[in-house]
Amino acid sequence: MAQAVPPAPPAGAGSRVRPGMVVLLVAGTLLALLGLALVVAGAAVAWFAANDRDDDGFFTSSTFELASDGYALRSEELDFGADPDGWEPFGDVDGLATLRLTARRVDGAGEVFLGIARSDDVADYLDGVAHTLVDDIDDDPFEPEYRHRRGGPPPGPPGDQPFWLASAAGPGEQTLEWELESGRFAAVLMNADGSRPVAADVSAGVKISFLVPLLVALLVGGSVLLLIGVVMIAVGAARLHRPGAGPGQGAPPPGAAPVAAAAPISPSPEPGPPPSAYPVRLEGRLDEPLNRGLWVVKWILAIPHYIVLFFLWIAFAVLTFVAGVAILFTGRYPRGIFDFNVGVLRWTWRVGFYSYSALATDRYPPFSLHPEDYPATLDIPYPERLNRWLVLVKWWLLAIPHYLVVSVLGGGWGFGTWWWRSGWADNVDDNPVGWGIRWGGGLVGLLLVVAVVVLLCTGRYPRGVFDIVMGASRWAYRVWAYAALLRDEYPPFRLDLGPTEPAPPPPSAPASWPPPPG
Repeated sequence: MAQAVPPAPPAGAGSRVRPGMVVLLVAGTLLALLGLALVVAGAAVAWFAANDRDDDGFFTSSTFELASDGYALRSEELDFGADPDGWEPFGDVDGLATLRLTARRVDGAGEVFLGIARSDDVADYLDGVAHTLVDDIDDDPFEPEYRHRRGGPPPGPPGDQPFWLASAAGPGEQTLEWELESGRFAAVLMNADGSRPVAADVSAGVKISFLVPLLVALLVGGSVLLLIGVVMIAVGAARLHRPGAGPGQGAPPPGAAPVAAAAPISPSPEPGPPPSAYPVRLEGRLDEPLNRGLWVVKWILAIPHYIVLFFLWIAFAVLTFVAGVAILFTGRYPRGIFDFNVGVLRWTWRVGFYSYSALATDRYPPFSLHPEDYPATLDIPYPERLNRWLVLVKWWLLAIPHYLVVSVLGGGWGFGTWWWRSGWADNVDDNPVGWGIRWGGGLVGLLLVVAVVVLLCTGRYPRGVFDIVMGASRWAYRVWAYAALLRDEYPPFRLDLGPTEPAPPPPSAPASWPPPPG
């Protein structure tokens, strides 16, 4: 009696995206991005702390000249964490930093005055006084923005006023230092005798007392978040497509007729073409007839894929680094990471084949990392061993010649995409404003423009254009796989045209020694 077995699962059954792992992957990606941003910020703070501070620990600006025809120069309001009702949303900032102002009169004669006070007290003192408000200062090139206030002279010399929190006055260069407090403040620059006009060379500096704790928090916190994100990405990637019960799997439905046991079915029942001469196998079938106008909106239709691929490619980059470390110590590419990264390339190729890397099919790409029944396919066999030291140089040094070629074929970043940008821009030489178009698609972008024009007019995709696009795509993905450490074989400098991979050359007969007589 024949044994009852469930029907064979269809192609791709059980290989769909697992929502829980997608959430884990996305969360890990966001944590990794946040951690990386904090680490980069910490490194930037460390670099500035080592290079941009003076001997007293101040970060100091360059010296710039400020001038006013009135009796005073006043800074815009300095708000240090307090609203008008006294609420401090960022906590107590007292003593967290020290502000330093330095000024010297331009004419070199007379005394200069520098003072900091609460903005309300400064406003009362300068009410009705002719003075200039310095709204903003652009550093490169130096260009202060002034707002002039009309009025008369001040009620008295600034040094006689009791409300200054910190001040400095006298001949030559004067320096004011003030520890940060919570509240709203303003800085004032005047002649010490209250006369007009005012012109002085000024510089500003700040010393941050919490710089070391900030640096430690950024580096340690960022590293921890980055590590947690990498672990979540690795776990999510490894389990994202772990085979599970899918349509046609498990027990047969009630009442189903028993089916005789059969031999296992090969995942690829039809014999494929001979193996490629290079281990990265990229193929595509021109799926005619194509809709004449669908290419116009494919960028909109592909947005869900672009969003998913954004996170997948961040995971791809993180996991490639992890794999590189593993290869360096073990000579092996972790199998789970390898399958995930190949899946990301496969997914990218399907989306590109549908959209603006080839525009060669109107079938919507599946949301899957696994091989599927789709006109575009990509496969890379798993390498049992990889050179441990080659991982240090092949992705940047050895691949440079290929990067140059691929940038010409595909237009640099975003291989196989084509775009245009236009805009108005002022000429630095004061020439009239002009309008221009910049092209960024390379050879493939130009060929796709030809293809869509012909498709729009005739309803057919030019076969010769398709063959060249496939060859350029094949070259790019070979380089991609090599740079991502998936294979050690150096990509050939060859444009293999057409939809299928070329067959490897037949093995040559071994030479015999000694040679036969005659």
